[in-house]
Amino acid sequence: MTRNVDLNSDMGEGFGPWKMGDDAALLDIVTSANVACGFHAGDPDVMDRTMRTAVERGVGIGAHPGFADLKGFGRRNLPISHKELVNAVAYQLGAAQAMAKRAGGKVRHLKLHGALANMASVDHALARVCYQAALDVDPDIVVMVLAATAQEETARELGCNWAGEIFSDRAYNDDATLVDRSLPGAVLHDAAIAAPRILEMLKAEAIITNSGKHIPCQIDTICLHGDTPGAVAMARGIRQHLSEAGITLAPL
Repeated sequence: MTRNVDLNSDMGEGFGPWKMGDDAALLDIVTSANVACGFHAGDPDVMDRTMRTAVERGVGIGAHPGFADLKGFGRRNLPISHKELVNAVAYQLGAAQAMAKRAGGKVRHLKLHGALANMASVDHALARVCYQAALDVDPDIVVMVLAATAQEETARELGCNWAGEIFSDRAYNDDATLVDRSLPGAVLHDAAIAAPRILEMLKAEAIITNSGKHIPCQIDTICLHGDTPGAVAMARGIRQHLSEAGITLAPL
């Protein structure tokens, strides 16, 4: 099988002296980095360090906005108005753009984080206000969407640049949403299981759910969470498996 695909990871999710994930090691493996913008995680120093390393290694930079919820790591659903969300997304993207420019790079894509992303995957109106806020700041930005969900449908309706994303380390429900992290088997940790599964999805051009259902979709990028245990080994194993199968990993 011969084709190109992006391998992305969420990064810059430490805060002050507290570290989350091995960003330096992951940036030797992945082709795009979704950098936290200080709301759910990250701070200006962490953003600067992460983005400078990404630029040095030719890794694409993306903004990764989420809820202002450091304690919950952005993974708790918050009842926030659309107006507040618009400002939050624009604010975080602007911060990412400024830090990327200072680091000698550029923000090329945007990907919603955690609970905000999960909510937008089933709520068209929520997805629309978040994406429109980003497009108001940068009309050419690539919106990274959870493939075959309300996120993708909204991006298509907006007519913006978008990239369909699937997850290498998360299990899927039959509606293309992610299995809740609190449930057994929701998060995968073994590359020997995850890598063949991803290759099968690429060949089928479809998400394959826990039940075995195939959901046809456009796959432009594969996500690996940088904060999960063994993330570096997982990323290395997935990259090797895909490369050996003829897949070329390249930034969006």
